[in-house]
Order: sequence, then structure tokens, then C-alpha cells
Amino acid sequence: MKTDIPMIEPTPEPKQPLCRLFALLLGWFLSYGNYLIALFFWWLYDWFYAAAALLTGFVVIGIVRAKIRNISIPPAQQEYPYTDRAIARWFVVRRLLCDL
Repeated sequence: MKTDIPMIEPTPEPKQPLCRLFALLLGWFLSYGNYLIALFFWWLYDWFYAAAALLTGFVVIGIVRAKIRNISIPPAQQEYPYTDRAIARWFVVRRLLCDL
């Protein structure tokens, strides 16, 4: 008996420089945004607020990452592991309509 394996689309690569830059910045934000927010709170207030911002940032950026992943990656491929940079590329190409 032969089973059909769904075709996997490769992760798209933005072609325009502005789209590439936005995908790179979004990937960095998903990876390191919570650390930057915590450093900002540490610089502005105190280490206690920075620790709270870091923990809150993990939750908030995790939710944002999951939402971006669910709306941009095809449903048949959502079970595969993707890096933050790949999620950003999918989002920029499919939702921001770059390179159409």
C-alpha cells in the first residue's frame, strides 16, 4: 500500500533588499528581543524590573512567535521545527506580500 507524503515547500527567501532587511530584523527580534527589552528596563529602572521584563518578554514574544508561525507557514508544514529566522522569512514573503 502506497501512502502519499505531502510536498514540503522550501522556506522562501525574500529577494528585495527591504524585504530581506525586515526579515532579518524580525528574526533578530524574535530571537533576542526579550533580552533587549530586559536590558532597557535594567538601564531605566532596576534589576528587579529587568528580571520581570525578561520573564514577561519570554511569554509575550513566545505568543507573538506562535501567532506569526500559525498565520504564515502552511498548515501541512507546521509540525516541522523552524528557526526564528525561517519563521520571519515565511511571514515576510507570505503575509507582507514581498516578492510577488
